[in-house]
Amino acid sequence: MRKFFRRAAALSMVAGIAFLALVGYTFSRLPDTFLVAQGQTLTIAPMPWVRAAERGAAAMQAAAVPAGGSYNTTLTLWGVIPVKTVRTVVVDRRVVTVCGSPFGVKMFSNGALVVGFSDIRSAAGYCNPAREAGLEMGDWILSVNGVRITGNDDLRKAIQAGGPDPCTVVYNRDGAQAITTLTPVTDVSDGSYRAGVWVRDSSAGVGTLTFVDNTTGMFAGLGHSISDVDTGESIALRSGEIVPVEIIGYEAGHIGDPGQLKGRFASQIAVGTVLGNDATGVYGTVRTLLTGRDMTVAQAQEVEEGPARIMTTIEGSEPQFYDVEIEQVTLSRQDPNRNLVLRVTDPELLAATGGIVQGMSGSPILQNGRLVGAVTHVLVNDPTRGYGIFAETMLETADSLVEEQKSA
Repeated sequence: MRKFFRRAAALSMVAGIAFLALVGYTFSRLPDTFLVAQGQTLTIAPMPWVRAAERGAAAMQAAAVPAGGSYNTTLTLWGVIPVKTVRTVVVDRRVVTVCGSPFGVKMFSNGALVVGFSDIRSAAGYCNPAREAGLEMGDWILSVNGVRITGNDDLRKAIQAGGPDPCTVVYNRDGAQAITTLTPVTDVSDGSYRAGVWVRDSSAGVGTLTFVDNTTGMFAGLGHSISDVDTGESIALRSGEIVPVEIIGYEAGHIGDPGQLKGRFASQIAVGTVLGNDATGVYGTVRTLLTGRDMTVAQAQEVEEGPARIMTTIEGSEPQFYDVEIEQVTLSRQDPNRNLVLRVTDPELLAATGGIVQGMSGSPILQNGRLVGAVTHVLVNDPTRGYGIFAETMLETADSLVEEQKSA
């Protein structure tokens, strides 16, 4: 009998630990704020064991909150054990034009990005003034002696203007501004003053347009920022535009090699202006009507594991639908580019590209007749799988840019 009770106590302890682990896991995965369509109560599709505590009159009161209002919701395990109280913001359902079409991005940076160094042969021997001043790969040079630097030409002119005298360089590193003193040297090969640094001031690439919000004229694409190929630093945007693209081929992805779409600019006439290069995507305003399908944007908690489709283009300029499986949904916004894990199941797409390839970033993810997200990255060791971002997140960023434009 004692042995029985010991075993029962041990099982109870294991069950208690497992239960506490479930509570902790659930709490950590729930964000502090949810958006809910007007007239609806909060339900969380990817976590069916989590339920709102409101019932009866309280639920009716919550459902009556107008768009723009908010209320607190207590979330529970199976409607019994409270886990977390969250803020529920009531919003109108949004409809956007879902695109899935390829587009080209041309961007000019706000500053000159340090992408390399080259030693200068001076009368005293080889040296590198930029390195000696403490500059590093990935730094953004903003000004020299008070002169704004927007590219290589500006930097060259500023260095020449200062001659051999020490100059003050303002730069940005990891989001923080700093100042250093750089002393140019005379290059014995041509007599010019040089700093010994290579910089880049522009970038161009091909991605996929996710949606256009015709109520504001804002577009959203990529689902992640455009970064410099050498340093991995996000481009600090000064100006940019988007142009139509035609996909002329692709390299299939393999383990360790994600593959890529090959495109060419179909026109030099810009169809939109880039206003933001954000961690959640590239955003801006359109100058012409873009084709697509009008669809409702799903709230994050409405996305569920299971079958879905992506819209993407692997030939020409017209997107096609391909089957995928959403394998994981993470509601936490700590890493917005990886809220979704999806696996390509479509035989046609697998046979052609091997799955997700570079250039598909921004491809809309559709489920239950709604836009739920966009493809962001491919898993390098498994090109059949990739990550996605919630469409709700991209729409919030687009709305923020609209407000910034109004107040500018």
